Amino acid sequence: MSIVTDIAILVLAAFVGFEVISKVPNTLHTPLMSGTNAIHGIVVLGGLLLMHIASGVLEHVLLVIAVMFGTINVIGGFLVTDRMLAMFKRKPEPVGEAAPKAAVEEGEAE
Repeated sequence: MSIVTDIAILVLAAFVGFEVISKVPNTLHTPLMSGTNAIHGIVVLGGLLLMHIASGVLEHVLLVIAVMFGTINVIGGFLVTDRMLAMFKRKPEPVGEAAPKAAVEEGEAE
């Protein structure tokens, strides 16, 4: 493929990606981005597989940068997902306050 075809595909992919993401509601944006960041594991794996094929110093440097950024994105995706899921966990009851509020109020009324 020629460089013009590659640039056209890149521009169209960026446009389609922007349009798709802009239509996502705010409540789904964090889970979507979290999952997308986790998919960057493919970038890490691809970079590692290409390391032995690379012949020049520039290729090795670019692959190291790709693996580094991919790894950061994977870790970030899992941290965001963990933090998001922690928001849905129930908080433990403090010791000594295990009685329901209604039972406490009935005891005070007597």
